[in-house]
Amino acid sequence: MPIYEYRCEMCGGMSSFFTKSINTAVEPVCAHCQGTDLRRAMSTFTTGRSSRPAQGNYSSEMMGSPQNYYRDPRNIGRHVEDSFSRHGVEMPESVRNTIQAAREGDLPKGLDI
Repeated sequence: MPIYEYRCEMCGGMSSFFTKSINTAVEPVCAHCQGTDLRRAMSTFTTGRSSRPAQGNYSSEMMGSPQNYYRDPRNIGRHVEDSFSRHGVEMPESVRNTIQAAREGDLPKGLDI
């Protein structure tokens, strides 16, 4: 099942569309603003590799303990912020507010560490 990604020309949002086959016609509509002026984007992909390179810059900061890394409030949400930045997508204000609240000690329900 192919997944096609499109960037909205109006709001800049990225939208993904699943199809049953490569021959299925896609008429994309932006999931963010419902705009119809979308351009096909290059999709990201993953490759197999060991866990050490996949950890990237975070491994040296964690010092062997992910629990300690995430107890430092400056690190809460860092991966999410980096992901939005890496993909060139603006982070929604609600996500930004949730990360800031978590850094100030107000964790969302179910994320107590």
